[in-house]
Amino acid sequence: MKKPAFLLAATLALFGCATTTSGQSTDSASAARARTAATAFDPDPFPSTYRRYPGSPTVIQGATIYDGEGGQIDNGMVYFADGEIQAIGETLDVPDGATIVDGTGLWVTPGIIDIHSHLGNYPSPSVAAHQDGNEATGPNTANVWTEHSVWPQDPGFSRALANGGVTTLNILPGSANLFGGRSVTLRNVPSRTMQGMKFPGAPYGLKMACGENPKRVYGSRNQTPRSRMANIAVARQAWIDAQRYQHQWENYRENGGTRPARNLRNETLAGVMNGDILVHNHCYRADEMANMIDMAEEFGYSIASFQHAIEAYKIPDLLRENGICAAMWADWWGFKMEAYDTVFENVPMVHNAGACAIVHSDDDNQIQRLNQEAAKALADGRRAGIEISDAEAWQWLSLNPARALGIADQTGSLSAGKRADVVLWNGDPFSVYSRPQMVWIDGALLYDMNNPALRPISDFELGQPGEGSVR
Repeated sequence: MKKPAFLLAATLALFGCATTTSGQSTDSASAARARTAATAFDPDPFPSTYRRYPGSPTVIQGATIYDGEGGQIDNGMVYFADGEIQAIGETLDVPDGATIVDGTGLWVTPGIIDIHSHLGNYPSPSVAAHQDGNEATGPNTANVWTEHSVWPQDPGFSRALANGGVTTLNILPGSANLFGGRSVTLRNVPSRTMQGMKFPGAPYGLKMACGENPKRVYGSRNQTPRSRMANIAVARQAWIDAQRYQHQWENYRENGGTRPARNLRNETLAGVMNGDILVHNHCYRADEMANMIDMAEEFGYSIASFQHAIEAYKIPDLLRENGICAAMWADWWGFKMEAYDTVFENVPMVHNAGACAIVHSDDDNQIQRLNQEAAKALADGRRAGIEISDAEAWQWLSLNPARALGIADQTGSLSAGKRADVVLWNGDPFSVYSRPQMVWIDGALLYDMNNPALRPISDFELGQPGEGSVR
């Protein structure tokens, strides 16, 4: 008989849609408020039900600490309690009753944040029935939300935690479409539901794509777009339509009249233009990234990150000036023409120019060794004369992705008051021989390589009922 999954009960917050009110108010301000209340719809109808697992006050002492902001403390201490980092330093007062972890000869870092993952919507085992990441039925599917494809039992989540020290993930739709749909930020914790993993308060993202993928998918069907110029034209028209939709609702809220019909595509795009939804743009070539920056300026929205960004090294000044992060691989290249013109120094060159550099996975295996991917990029930079310290480079794995996801005020570094997302490595985290020894999320110990009871396993991995079992 299966054992119960390692789960916490969570209280589900229920949100109801506002209902239409009748009657007129002589007070124009009251009337405006009534109209707004009557026409507002719930912007988050699938709210997070995440609740942190229970933890205990903990002090790690004697370790080398990378704080995630570029700082390093040798033979230092980290104290966390009540789900938050309380203090780090060379010497701290150890509270009575705290759990003491000996970190002598070990390293402590913030948990890794993968800004580009498809865990849950392209889960293992990789079979056709599980392929839920691309709604390749039209170039604009901004109406779909990838969270509704996330399967919490994907074994990849626990592998990313135990082998990779990944504590937070951004799950994106695929790149078949110009507008692939909304992304969702998850806590890497066992849960029965997607909502139980959903990072509370994290902004939604919009996955956009440029270049080869959209034009290949629709060009092969004799549909549009089938060229790069059509990619831009179709996307611009979508923004124009969303602007009209946005103005209709603004006019209705201010002046009343006929209530506009809701449109899920335009709601997402309007959310981007309002600054509530962040754009994560799949884009390889420098010229196309520049085009996307111009389009964002035309329609008054911002781009949070360029994903894959093979040629980011050519435009670090544009990235820096526009506050855009580049999420990159260490050395993946050449698998299609737009991925051809890379350099292995891409990540350190972007960082060295003062722009925001991120190392990402886009792969269920690579997410388990993002520390090693960052190490390769770091070594390539040093061979080219770009000297970046190990502690500084850890920003590529924690603080910078947190910035691009809009959650840097909560996680990404070992700063007092932030979530206690902490990894204790059994050696230098930039070594191929090192792996997580212990991982805490919100101060709760969720993985311990020396304790078999603290190795999360989903129900799916427990196997099938034995022969002769009753169905």
